[in-house]
Amino acid sequence: MFYSNPTLIESLRLRYFDQLIVNQPQNPNNIYAVNIDESAITEHGQWPFSSDVYASMIEELYARGAGLVIWNVLMAEEDRAGEDLALSLTMYDNPVILTLLGSTENKNEAINPGAAVINSEYSDLIPHVDGIIANVPEIENSAVGSGIINTYPEIDGVTRRVPLVFESGDILYPNVTLETLRVLANDPSFQIKLSPLGIDKLRIPQFGVIQTNEVGEVWIDWSQGYISESITDLPDDFRGAIVFVGPTAPGITQPIASAKGSVFAHEIQASMLATVFNESNITRHPDAKAWAELATLVILGTLIILLATWTYFGLAFFVVSIGGLIGGSIYAFSEYNLLVDGATISALLLLVGLVRYMVKFVDEFLQKQEIKKQFAGYASAEVVRILQENPALVKQGVKKEVSIVFSDLRGFTPLGESFGDDVAGLTKVMNGYMDAITHPIIDSNGMVIKYIGDASMHIHNAPLDDPNHAKTAVQCGLDMLKQVEVFNDKITKEGRPPVGMGAGINTGLGYIGEMGSTARHSYDVLGDSVSTAARIESKCKEYGMVLLIGSATYEQTKDDFFYLKLDDLAVKGKTIGIGIYTVLDDIKPHFRVSLRYHNEMREAYLDQRFEEAMDMCEKLKGQFDGKMDGYYDMWIERCDYMSTQDLEDDWDGIFRATTK
Repeated sequence: MFYSNPTLIESLRLRYFDQLIVNQPQNPNNIYAVNIDESAITEHGQWPFSSDVYASMIEELYARGAGLVIWNVLMAEEDRAGEDLALSLTMYDNPVILTLLGSTENKNEAINPGAAVINSEYSDLIPHVDGIIANVPEIENSAVGSGIINTYPEIDGVTRRVPLVFESGDILYPNVTLETLRVLANDPSFQIKLSPLGIDKLRIPQFGVIQTNEVGEVWIDWSQGYISESITDLPDDFRGAIVFVGPTAPGITQPIASAKGSVFAHEIQASMLATVFNESNITRHPDAKAWAELATLVILGTLIILLATWTYFGLAFFVVSIGGLIGGSIYAFSEYNLLVDGATISALLLLVGLVRYMVKFVDEFLQKQEIKKQFAGYASAEVVRILQENPALVKQGVKKEVSIVFSDLRGFTPLGESFGDDVAGLTKVMNGYMDAITHPIIDSNGMVIKYIGDASMHIHNAPLDDPNHAKTAVQCGLDMLKQVEVFNDKITKEGRPPVGMGAGINTGLGYIGEMGSTARHSYDVLGDSVSTAARIESKCKEYGMVLLIGSATYEQTKDDFFYLKLDDLAVKGKTIGIGIYTVLDDIKPHFRVSLRYHNEMREAYLDQRFEEAMDMCEKLKGQFDGKMDGYYDMWIERCDYMSTQDLEDDWDGIFRATTK
């Protein structure tokens, strides 16, 4: 790229540099660009004006306090009115720098201050013009200096840099800017040191070294401002300003394309003088910067390709990289006047990123279509969606803590009998029930693992992370019960018997991922905590409750809900018991008092004071809005049974189930 330097790339780079340069705050200078504009044509008639008109203009400029006048009107032919002498005499009294034009042939003889050259054998590396067109001798010899006004546009036709030195016929000629500095410093010549790479140093002895590139070019810093005025409406006092005069009237001269837009030659010279005089050196070393930018492109482009595997991290790196390049280049210019190509590298990185993410998008789309085809027939829509979003999340599997919820329908038999042989009607109602209990699961970002007849199983904290998954699971269970009440309101109005739901919740480690045979598999969860949750749910009827909570879930949520401990239970197949709790909502103030009495009943039971515990259960009936009455009936039977057992003094109070 940097060897061939394609026009598109170079144009983009230069346009970006334009934005950096022209958007800097303006730095005022005591420099004027005075325009020979349309009003001057109206006042003085046909162009070019006679030399005595030019003389009167120069005299007026000095009368108004001009410090030095640079006259950008080339007078290569004798004045048709014969007034060249008048202009020459005026220039003897008022110092004027004239302009020269590099051309294909010589015309007139230019005054030349000469140059002290070191290593003149390398002068062929300096910008060359075949000939010099100067002013007529009578005028040329009256000037304090003269300089070339040629500019060299960039590849896109825009002038951004101006050479300070030109070579013609083995003689070095200064640009107008360099000549103006020489005259201001009152130096007889300028000095230049050449090397095999081009210009090594360029200086005016009284002014100092001028920073240029290897061919003597200087970037125009458009933040170095000047004041523009019409020759027919001059300020009262120039205050010793440097005044550049040049034509701007339509048809007289053509404007020059610049980073600032269309400007005229004397306006470029005004900004160039301020740029060099204030040492506002805009720098860019072509080779070093190109290689550094190429290395940046390769490194960042490689990282973008690699990091795109992690979509959001890759996008963040992508955005930060481009933002850093643009921001860094802006900072480098604003602080150090250093041109760094943030735009081209950013554009190429953007292309790399777009291609990489397009490939990634197509690849993921094909994966999603394959997954949809593979799972849509036997997996829930939720599973398919998660698999499509991140197939690796399911295929790789994970071991993590989850909260598992099992639910089961209560009262299916009377509901089914109410439909008789209307299987379609029963199916529709059952679908309505499953839809009702599923909404809270989806709303809480739970994951439905499976439906088994009229039962369901879902989890929280996988595949979507939920740091409060235990609390979410309990609240989801309560919301499912409320939705069942809403469902019952609907079907009872249709003359159907109400149904109920029992749910068991447990928290623990699970192995989650894609499981099954090669022919049929689904997203599932395995683990002891899962089987424990299923056993807990199966005890809902036995305890007369609709919602049972395991101790692991309780420990994480005991400060979030109103709990009642029901038992210490070792489910079938287990020797170690776990606490079994239920949770109530719609809490009344008197529930707190009843809770203390309930806990005292539990203490009597654990102390083997079974008769006392049974009496307390009788008194607790009706408390908690009657929601615990089924439990207290069951507990009275439990106490009565336990009273017949020969228990040891250190009995642990754990009830060991013999059935699932």
